[in-house]
Amino acid sequence: MPGYNPPRYNVHGYPHHYYQLQVEHPSGTTVLVLGILSLVLCAILGPFGWAKGNEAMRDCALSPGRYSNRGSIQAGRICGIVASCLFVLQILLIIVVVAAALPRSFPSPVITGLLASGCNWMPDTLASMT
Repeated sequence: MPGYNPPRYNVHGYPHHYYQLQVEHPSGTTVLVLGILSLVLCAILGPFGWAKGNEAMRDCALSPGRYSNRGSIQAGRICGIVASCLFVLQILLIIVVVAAALPRSFPSPVITGLLASGCNWMPDTLASMT
C-alpha cells in the first residue's frame, strides 16, 4: 500500500514507541559528588547529599527504567547518610570533650579565695554565685 508505513522495530523486537531510551538523571552526578565529598573532605555536606539523593531516588521510583544512573544516585545517597551519621557523632564527641574539660565548680577556687579575703573587685552578680 502506498500510504501505509509499517512500524520500525528496534534491536529487541519492539516497535520504537514502546522502547524508551534511558537518560541520566540531572542530579545524579551532583548527588554522587556531594556524597563523596562529605565522606572525604567536609561532613557538613552529608545531609545535603542525602536530601538531594532522596529527591533523585523519588524521581527514579516515579518513572522506573527512565534513568540510567540510579546506581550512582544510590551510592551518593548512602555516602551522604554515612557522612551525616559520622557528623552527628563528631558533634556529640566535641560536646563530651568540652564538657569534660570544663571545671567542675564555678567560680574557680582562685575567685572564691579572692572573695573570701575581702577583695571586692567582682560585680554583685558573680559574687552572689559563690
